[in-house]
Amino acid sequence: MTDPRTDPAAFLRRLFDRAVEVADPMRSLAAHLPPRPAGRVVVIGAGKASARMAETVESAWGPCEGLVITRYGYARPCQGIQIVEAAHPVPDAAGAEATLRMLSLLEWLDRGDFVLALISGGASALLCAPVQGVTLAEKQAVNAALLASGAPIGQMNLVRKHLSRVKGGQLAAAAFPARMLALMISDVPGDDPAFIGSGPTVGDLSTPTDARAVLDRWGIAVPASISRALQGASGVVPPGDPRLSRVENRVIAAPAQSLQAAADLARAAGCAVEILGDALEGEARDIAADHARLALDRQAARRPGDPPLVILSGGELTVTRRGDGVGGPNAEYCLALAMALDGAPGIHALACDTDGVDGAAEVAGAVIGPGTLSRVPPGQARQALDDNDAHRFFAGLGAGIVTGPTLTNVNDFRATLIA
Repeated sequence: MTDPRTDPAAFLRRLFDRAVEVADPMRSLAAHLPPRPAGRVVVIGAGKASARMAETVESAWGPCEGLVITRYGYARPCQGIQIVEAAHPVPDAAGAEATLRMLSLLEWLDRGDFVLALISGGASALLCAPVQGVTLAEKQAVNAALLASGAPIGQMNLVRKHLSRVKGGQLAAAAFPARMLALMISDVPGDDPAFIGSGPTVGDLSTPTDARAVLDRWGIAVPASISRALQGASGVVPPGDPRLSRVENRVIAAPAQSLQAAADLARAAGCAVEILGDALEGEARDIAADHARLALDRQAARRPGDPPLVILSGGELTVTRRGDGVGGPNAEYCLALAMALDGAPGIHALACDTDGVDGAAEVAGAVIGPGTLSRVPPGQARQALDDNDAHRFFAGLGAGIVTGPTLTNVNDFRATLIA
């Protein structure tokens, strides 16, 4: 194990890698997979981890009928389940077409059939058949505006449910009367199945009025077609609907498990650990300022001989887009944290998204230390933050973290080391 004092960046990266490892479906799914049911079995799914989940299922059950939609670059080899790649975080035609094909797989099932649904973060954008009267381009525009607004993910997904033919329990309703088991990897604060992937297999009590309120709250202008869709009846299925009576939803991996695994590794390396929680939400730069104050307070309270302290947190931060740079919430958090710490000695930090994608960039996040800002001209960090250009900033320093597809998704991972 890398010594936290001699190579802080490598130590923090090992904690992140451990958090990702324990959420790998090959490790987390097997314990929750029942024996293969008799009769017809259909496997469906969506999300950044869904192809890996499908691969895991077929390693236990053998070839299966089905279709799973994952992000471009996240496909895995399967024997019978078809893997379709589509766009995330803004949906595209490949995702919309595959969603319709998935619905057609469920059309003629009966009570003796079994559906295994594999849902993980990213499913909201990948399962993207719009409601009648709304085009894919219109839904893409609203999705992009929500992403740029700084709205929390739960608010975004509420709107998505009422503009979709599959979210908010509608996918499960389409499979009725077949029996369904939905296995989920959580990327949402609180791990509520209704919010994972916008709850395609979970009933929901929200209304189109609620969706309109979100759009108003975040100043999202929408075309007339979407206004009309949110004035009429919604296809979202309420929790008590009989079509959901044969569905079991089960979360098989969650951010708390990954944080705990990282904490165990840090303790094994001789560190004290403080976990702030796995459900933090808010503007990335604001949370960074809070965490900088906490780190400085903890550093000031240290005594000679104290072990290194690792502060861990998870959740999903947001960025309100103000500039035209390339960034994401984890890199922006790191940039704002470095500025707030202002070179404080002995404090290092890492923030990464466990799916390997921070915002829409093929970058997981970044790592900082006391010397980060000293390596750039005065004012460059502030300009990058103003432009939402954190990825480009850290790329120039060689401090960006690129993992490639991790094949899982348990949300953001943040670790601060005080040594």
